Amino acid sequence: MEKRAIGRSDLMVAPLGLGGNVFGWSADEKASFAVLDAFVAAGFNLIDTADVYSSWVPGNQGGESEAIIGKWMKARGNRADVVVTTKVGSEMGPGKKGLSHAYIKSAVEASLRRLQTDYIDLYLSHWEDPETPMEETLGAYAELVSAGKIRVIGNSNHSANTMFKALAISTKELWPRFENLQTQYNLYDRAGYEAELEPFCLKNEIGVTSYFSLAKGFLSGKYRTPSDFAKSAARGGGMGEYLNERGLRILEALDAVAHAKNATPAQVAIAWLIARPGLVAPIASATGIEQLQDLLKATELSLGSTEIEHLTKVSAP
Repeated sequence: MEKRAIGRSDLMVAPLGLGGNVFGWSADEKASFAVLDAFVAAGFNLIDTADVYSSWVPGNQGGESEAIIGKWMKARGNRADVVVTTKVGSEMGPGKKGLSHAYIKSAVEASLRRLQTDYIDLYLSHWEDPETPMEETLGAYAELVSAGKIRVIGNSNHSANTMFKALAISTKELWPRFENLQTQYNLYDRAGYEAELEPFCLKNEIGVTSYFSLAKGFLSGKYRTPSDFAKSAARGGGMGEYLNERGLRILEALDAVAHAKNATPAQVAIAWLIARPGLVAPIASATGIEQLQDLLKATELSLGSTEIEHLTKVSAP
């Protein structure tokens, strides 16, 4: 399988990443192990998580997803075969949030313990921290890269203006630069990314990974009426923002292309993302093997220029 570089780094990944947000939430440890096993067995290697996953579940504190991935890597002895992304900056409890030098230094150690590894391949600032100077954040990352505890840095949910400032600082100080932007992007959620972030990342060779690549599951076609929301306790409640005239028009286009290609709407939606310039890998989650296999087939689906143009036009914001 052809692998793609993340920005200017030496991290090479297959064109689909596995989202770890469901591990310890809608997928227990056994189900998570099964999905992870099937994912790498099929030749894929990018696994995405965050220290805060899945603190929103009653009884969880955050770190559950990292702990499951760490236990799995330890059991399989395959640490060198996977590219692990995790994030820092989200609320993890009183005094545990943000991108200060001190907090990053403590948070990375906690993530390393949970992941049962001595290095993280790709470490991301989860959200912008307006209270901490960018120099402080990037300085902490530079120290961690020098120490071998992280290989490459990036960010999630940062603006083009913030990334511009970060690149300038990294260049001036000769520090590692952001090589990855992880952002919400899919056939429905396009405007926020395409207006400024996409051209900025293309110009500066920053590799992009997308989350909510299926619009929280809407683009799978599973949710077409309000009565369908009950199909998923994890995601069904968030479908109201997509179930409208435009959303249904996108589903109709996905259905048509899927029928012509003997594929599923989810596969077509992922394939459209894979074909976007500068997008290294969409990230998608799966709670079971059947769902995962559906997603993996998207990487084998080749959309023609006419099909891509049709989907792009129909889904225009």
